[in-house]
Formats: sequence, C-alpha cells, structure tokens
Amino acid sequence: MADTQSKRARNMPTGPSPFTPQEAAALAQEKFRDPLVTAKGEARAHVGLHRLETLWFNTGSLCNLACATCFMESSPTNDALVYLTAAEVARFMDEADADFDTREIGFTGGEPFMNPDFPAMLGDALDRGYDVLVLSNAMKPMRRHEAGLETLKAAHGNRLTIRISLDHYTQAAHEGERGANSWAPAIAGLRWLSDAGFSIAVAGRHLPHEDDAAARAGYADLFAQQDIRIDAADPARLVLFPEMDETKDVPEITTACWGILDVSPRSIMCSSSRMVVRRKGAQAAAVVACTLLPYDAAFEMGTTLAAANHTVSLNHPHCARFCVLGGASCS
Repeated sequence: MADTQSKRARNMPTGPSPFTPQEAAALAQEKFRDPLVTAKGEARAHVGLHRLETLWFNTGSLCNLACATCFMESSPTNDALVYLTAAEVARFMDEADADFDTREIGFTGGEPFMNPDFPAMLGDALDRGYDVLVLSNAMKPMRRHEAGLETLKAAHGNRLTIRISLDHYTQAAHEGERGANSWAPAIAGLRWLSDAGFSIAVAGRHLPHEDDAAARAGYADLFAQQDIRIDAADPARLVLFPEMDETKDVPEITTACWGILDVSPRSIMCSSSRMVVRRKGAQAAAVVACTLLPYDAAFEMGTTLAAANHTVSLNHPHCARFCVLGGASCS
C-alpha cells in the first residue's frame, strides 16, 4: 500500500497549474451569493430548459489522475460521487425515452472506464439509438476495454465518440496539469483510437497568454506528427475550454447581459442538458443542472428528469466564466 501511495504521489502535479493566470484578482466574497440578484443589486440571469438534448451521467468521481485544477476534484481517492450502476442509468434513460426529445447521452467522471458497470451502460445507451459521447483520459482504464470498444464501434459506428482530455499540445504543460508520466500513455491511447477508426475528439486548453489560433496550430502540428485523425480547425473535434478557477474574479451575469453580450440563453449549456450524479451517502441518484456543478446543493434539481425541468439561476463563477463569457459547452 505504501508503494502504491508513493507512486501516486510521484505522479501528482507538484506546482501551480500552467493554465491559471497567477496575476488574476481573487473573486470578491460578495459575488454569487443571492440566486435572484447580483452583488450590485441587479437582476441575475436565469436559463430555462429549452430541450433536454444531452443527458449526462457522472459515472463517479474516482480517477486514475489528480489534476491540478480539476473542477471535479477527481482523484484516486475522491469518492464523493459514488459509482452509478447500470440500473440507475437505465432508469433515467427510460424517462428520457418516454418523455424527452433527447439526442445524446454523455458519460463523464472521474474516469468513466474505472466504473465496473460502465461497459453495460455504454452498450445500453448505444442500443437505444442515442449518439454517445464519452470523456476519458485514454490511459490504462480505457485501454483495458479495447476489445469491447471495437465491438461497439463495429455495431454502432460513429454514434460513439470518445473525447480525450489532452490539456496542451506540449508534454510540459500537459504534465504540469496532470502530473509526471501522464503524457505518453494519453498519446498512445489517442493514437490507438485513431488507428482503430473511432470517432474521436480532443478537449484541450491554451495557456493564459496564448490565443485560440496559436493553440490550434500547436495541436495541428502534434496531430500530424502522431498521425492522429483530428482536424484541429474543427471546434467539434478540438474543443478548447476556458480557465475554470472559481477563486478568480469574474463578472456576474445579469438579465441585461444577454443584450449587451449578444448571447442567447438558449446557447447556454443548462438550456439543453442535465447531469445525473449519485452523492456518497445519498439514497438515490439525483439530477443536477450542469456538468460543472456536481457538488453544489443549490444546483441539485430532484431525482427525476421531470423534476429538473425548470430554470437555473446563473449563480456560480463557472456560469459566467465557462458558459456565458467563455462560450463553452461540454457537449
């Protein structure tokens, strides 16, 4: 046990994440306190569920890595979100089948391939005819399921997409976030998926002083060098996410911001998706508003999809930074 713990410790990031601007101001304590009004007393923006296009399942918070700025706080020891079972996932998909015009099922974690029920839930979602998106780090947990994945690909083709987290196109920045010895296995897993003909994508980031064009050019060079079949210019195949540090300052989003920013509420992730989680000690799995907020009780919406069909107050830094100002979506 001691050897395992020391090995994990050697693989953890040892300093601040290279993706967080160290000079950024801290978030003012009075912000994001009231679901109805901002710290300045202005009406806070809300988003209604327009269509449940994507139903996400967080398969559990355990992961083989412990990244420096993981908003999920996933790690080899964090089981705050316990493993969902295939039966629990099936119950929510039954409801989606019957009552919602859902197109896509998403699986995230933690690392989904660590959940022993994951192959069953993945097969079930594909057999029901959904498009399926799996978020993975492409390392050993995924590689143990190569044969099963090839079987699913043969049966369902490009309705299964696996999106790999590759934080940067350089080993130094990627391992600065994910820890030593995390680069080579991720590249090898991504190359295996590409060589095997899977529908694949990469989730990446750019450094604080690096623009989108420079990041895409860097990833394009990496994909060419590694012979990985991804078009880095395609935003659906290379998704570049904004910074996710909830301790750093960001403006609150008011109802007036929709017009000021020329952003539609229907473009925001919580207008088209919900996520199912099972908190440790909870009697049942629950629906939360967003993939980014699995722990915040204010964003828990009940134990059925029907109960989750109501508006969401944009009362969290992630709502502003990631969704409205960052224009990002996990789907």
